[in-house]
Amino acid sequence: MPASLQLIPVLDLMGGQVVRARAGLRDEYLPLQSRLCQSSRPEAVVEGLLSLFPFRHLYIADLDAILGQGSHQTTLESLRRAHPELEFWVDAGFANVEAARIWQSKGLGRPVLGSESLSEVPARSVFPVGGVLSLDFRGDDFLGPTALVREAGHWPSDVIVMTLARVGMSEGPDLARLEELRRLAPACRLYAAGGVRHAADLVELTQAGAAGVLLASALHDGAISRTELAALRAGIPAPGPGRFVQAKIH
Repeated sequence: MPASLQLIPVLDLMGGQVVRARAGLRDEYLPLQSRLCQSSRPEAVVEGLLSLFPFRHLYIADLDAILGQGSHQTTLESLRRAHPELEFWVDAGFANVEAARIWQSKGLGRPVLGSESLSEVPARSVFPVGGVLSLDFRGDDFLGPTALVREAGHWPSDVIVMTLARVGMSEGPDLARLEELRRLAPACRLYAAGGVRHAADLVELTQAGAAGVLLASALHDGAISRTELAALRAGIPAPGPGRFVQAKIH
């Protein structure tokens, strides 16, 4: 079990705004409304997140690029200049390793290769240096080349377990799938995505062996408070839903 859990806020970009993701139904996404900021502009949302906690990583889904409807490269360049201290993980709908490498050469962050966008199964040996794999699931269905989810030998060191049906739905993280993939690839660092409700879920993810977690709704809705984050960062118990919870976070 890792010593601590890496918290990675999510920005879903669509049409120049940050949108609220729900269950992966992208045609229903609306501009983000958050307790942390007064605008859905990416710059305002990032500032709001950093006012809550000193996050060191940021996951950005360029939904326009993923859907083949444009790109947020200019926005990414602006965020990169404003926050050089942050490490960006960016899913821009890369169809293959070469596309990810070309994007990576622009110096905007680590490419995230989402399985739903991949047209082939990349070998671990040709994965971009620092590249991240996202294994994308909708219900029990794996989105992407079937061989990819069966052969852990293809996976890089960092792997996101994306449960789209739970994104923004506050149904709890998919601990069963996380455990299944952890048994399949014990050497990989697994990052849960989708379903986190409150601080107690962070404890359960730590106990389940997750290296980190992608977060959005629980932060913007205030379900995980500044007080809880500060306490968990310090490694002391924090009040959770009906009890005290403890997990070291960073």
